[in-house]
Amino acid sequence: MIKQYSVTIFLLLTLLSFAEGQTSSLSGIVKDAYNNEPLPFTNIVVYQTSTGTTSDEEGRFQFDELSPGFIRLQVSFLGYEPLITEEIMLSAVRRNYVELALTPTNQQIDEVRILANAFATKIESPLSLQRIGVDIIEKGAGSSRDLAKVLQSFPGVGSTTSFRNDLIVRGGGPSENRFYLDGIEIPVLNHFSTQGASGGPISLLNVDFIREVDFYSGAFPASRGNALSSIFELKQINPNPEASSIKATLGASEVSLSANTPISERTSALFSARRSYLNFLFDIIGLPFLPTYNDFQVLTRSKINRHNELSFIGIGAIDEFALNTGLEPTEKNRYILSYLPVFEQWNYTIGASYKHFFAQSYSLLSLSRSHLYNTIYKYRDNDESSADKLISDYKSNEIENKMRFEYFANPGAWTFSTGAAAEYATYTNATLANVFRENEAEQIAYDSRLNLVKWGLYASASRRVLNERLALSGGLRIDAASYGPSMNNPLDQLSPRASASFSILPSLLLNASVGRYFQLPAYTTLGYRNKDGTLV
Repeated sequence: MIKQYSVTIFLLLTLLSFAEGQTSSLSGIVKDAYNNEPLPFTNIVVYQTSTGTTSDEEGRFQFDELSPGFIRLQVSFLGYEPLITEEIMLSAVRRNYVELALTPTNQQIDEVRILANAFATKIESPLSLQRIGVDIIEKGAGSSRDLAKVLQSFPGVGSTTSFRNDLIVRGGGPSENRFYLDGIEIPVLNHFSTQGASGGPISLLNVDFIREVDFYSGAFPASRGNALSSIFELKQINPNPEASSIKATLGASEVSLSANTPISERTSALFSARRSYLNFLFDIIGLPFLPTYNDFQVLTRSKINRHNELSFIGIGAIDEFALNTGLEPTEKNRYILSYLPVFEQWNYTIGASYKHFFAQSYSLLSLSRSHLYNTIYKYRDNDESSADKLISDYKSNEIENKMRFEYFANPGAWTFSTGAAAEYATYTNATLANVFRENEAEQIAYDSRLNLVKWGLYASASRRVLNERLALSGGLRIDAASYGPSMNNPLDQLSPRASASFSILPSLLLNASVGRYFQLPAYTTLGYRNKDGTLV
């Protein structure tokens, strides 16, 4: 027995020593945010430490022998605004890679002073903006690395039942939020999603690929429309162009596989796939319903040359909610199985973005397509062998095809952005229901189809004055849709917005913003028809 204890203690101490001896490396590149040119001889320091390095002539840098965990980088270069990054998670089992973009400044410099803001600020949104780093996602109490559950813990964000991810921001509704993944709008964020809203029990995002999230609860930028309560800008990590890493995970309810790898000299990619086995677990413990969810997430980034980049993203899910009809026919099981329907849903969003850099500006062209398919049906006694036993059958599609062009410029003291967006959407709803009214059987057959054209234009400008103590920003947006005369007139959806931020003291700011925002109702509302087939 003493020998066994000695061997156990020896192995434990060996593992602890090995873990303590592990180190991480971090490599990356520093570039100009507007023309994509590398910035040589940039100072990069691990925030609040004396560990630092300098980028080479190609803007590249390398840190070795860093401790695994979370770090921030402080970056400074003459003629550019200092930058303090969000938390970067370092792993000892993979090569870590980041890309840093600095914004040019036209402030006259009498002496060199490094004053970077450790908190998220944007000149067009000086307040109502919170930046969520990977450390908050990883450490969020009770969130289980579910981004939507992390968001529910923020001030001004409410939630519904404990097992749902519906977001209620500033007293609004779960349908009043918009989500963008690397600039591409994703209508569905959760598995088993509520059609016409944003909720669901489980997020379909792989948080290993999320670098940071900008959460706007107000002061929305002019480039984003069709939102009343909040806008979420989710930014993915940069695929590693230098080394490959693969991660396989076996969790309590799911299995997943992810990869971060270069594909060619100029192209690198992220990929993940996940499948749950909740149906097996629920069957073992004797529950009358068997849910299964699957999802994928992919990002490829091709650097054609220094002035042109092409990115492709894809995200999607397949969800199934089956009935466990093989259970022991107890009174409780019979009752639950008598009203639970069969539920099937799948969705995807695919998009491509082409970015072209000029001398002091860049343009961005984005194309995307989203499709949500939702079906719910119920048979009497759960017997699907006969169509006569069909009680209800619901099938619906929501399809969106989008194009957006944006132009960003920084000529001197001003910062400008302008853009245009167009969208063609299709909504279908086919519902069949057999009901009893006044002791008589009645069949309801409902069918609706809606085609919708939407478009929008925006422009915004920002500038710092009074020795950069006062930051001013203004924007204007117009939107229109082919639904009706009022929506078709862009002047009825005129959306001005303005903000200001004045530095009273180095640590005291006075911020203000005002704006007018519009949002279309959900497709389930827009496509509703009466008995005569007329939209109401």
